[in-house]
Amino acid sequence: MSIIGATLDDLDTPFLWTDVEVLDANIQTVADYFRAAGVGWRPHTKGVKTPAIAHKFIAAGALGITCAKLGEAEVMAAAGIREILIANQTVGPHKYRRLAAIQRQTNVIAAVDDASTLPGLSAAALAAGVEIPLLVEMNGGMNRAGTEPGAATVELARQIHETPGLRLDGLMAWEGHVLALPEEQREAGIHSAVGLLLSSAEMCRAAGLPVKIVSCGGSGTMTVTAHIPGITEMQAGGAIFGDATYKRWHAPTQSALFVRVVVSSRPAPDRIIVDAGWKTLPAWITQPVPIGVEGVVQVSMSAEHGTVTLDRANTDLRVGDFIDFVVGYGDNTLCLHDEIVGARNGRVEAVWPVSARGKLT
Repeated sequence: MSIIGATLDDLDTPFLWTDVEVLDANIQTVADYFRAAGVGWRPHTKGVKTPAIAHKFIAAGALGITCAKLGEAEVMAAAGIREILIANQTVGPHKYRRLAAIQRQTNVIAAVDDASTLPGLSAAALAAGVEIPLLVEMNGGMNRAGTEPGAATVELARQIHETPGLRLDGLMAWEGHVLALPEEQREAGIHSAVGLLLSSAEMCRAAGLPVKIVSCGGSGTMTVTAHIPGITEMQAGGAIFGDATYKRWHAPTQSALFVRVVVSSRPAPDRIIVDAGWKTLPAWITQPVPIGVEGVVQVSMSAEHGTVTLDRANTDLRVGDFIDFVVGYGDNTLCLHDEIVGARNGRVEAVWPVSARGKLT
C-alpha cells in the first residue's frame, strides 16, 4: 500500500526521511555557490546512493556525479546519469571488463595511481571497442591513495596518454586530511594541498599532456577550495543533507536528513530510550542530534536501542512520543536504509529507493 500523501505521524518507526523543500534549497545553494565561484560541480554520491537525488543534482546544473565504487556508478548509469567519475582505484580483471562495458551507456571516468593497472585496463578497452577515460589520483597529503606530486604524477599521466584504449582526462586529489587540523589552520592546509595538485597539473601540461580536469574538494573544504584558481570541478556532495557533521564543518546548508524514532522506554527522568540503534542511526563520526530535546549530554547507540542522556530531569517526553534526529553523518547512515521518505509540510511526497546501497564492488 502506498504511503504517498500520508503524514509522517502515520508511519511506523524508525525511518529515514528528508524535508524535500529544504533538500531542494540546499542543492540549489551548493549549485549556486560553485556557479558563482566559476568552478564545475560533480557532487559525490557515496553518501547519497539514490538516483532520484542524483537527478536533482543534474537538474540544478551539476556537470555529472562522483561515485566511490564501480557498482555505484553502474546503478547511476542504469538510472540515466550520463557523466560519472569514480574517485577510487578500479583494480582487477572483473572490474576492468565492467568499466569498459559501462562506457557504452555513459562516460565513466576512473582514477588510477599505479601503472601496473594500465595493461589490464587497455586490454579491456580494446576488447570492448571503447576508450576508458582516466584521471591520475595524486596524494596531496592525505596519505591514503595517490601518486606523489610532481614527477611521479607526470610519469603516470604520460603512460596513460601513450596506452592504447585509454584517455588521459586530468588529475584529482582530496584534501580531506585538513579537516583534522585545528580550524584556524585549515585554510592554509587546503591551499598547501591543492597547490601540490595544481603544480602537478602544470607540470603535466608543460610535458605536452592533456589535462582538462583538475578535480578535488569536498563539502568540508568547499568554501575555500572552490575559490582557488585552476580547479575545474568540485566533488562536494554530502553538504546537501546539512547533517551534524557538515554543520560542524560550516557547510552553507540547512538540516534536511532525519531519522524519526519513537520513545520506547523512560527508565529514568534523565534518560530517554528510543527504537533506533547503530543499525539505523550511527553515532560515530558525529552524534545525531535530537530535535526539541533540551539538556542533551550524550547520544549513544547499541545495536537496536538509542540512549539520550540528559543533564536534567525531563518528564515531558513519554513512551510512544516521536523524536526526529538530525542525522550525525549521512555517509554512514543512509547506506543502512532501503529507502528515503521525502516529505513536504509533514506529508509524504515521495519514497526514493536507496538503489546503490550495498554496491561495494
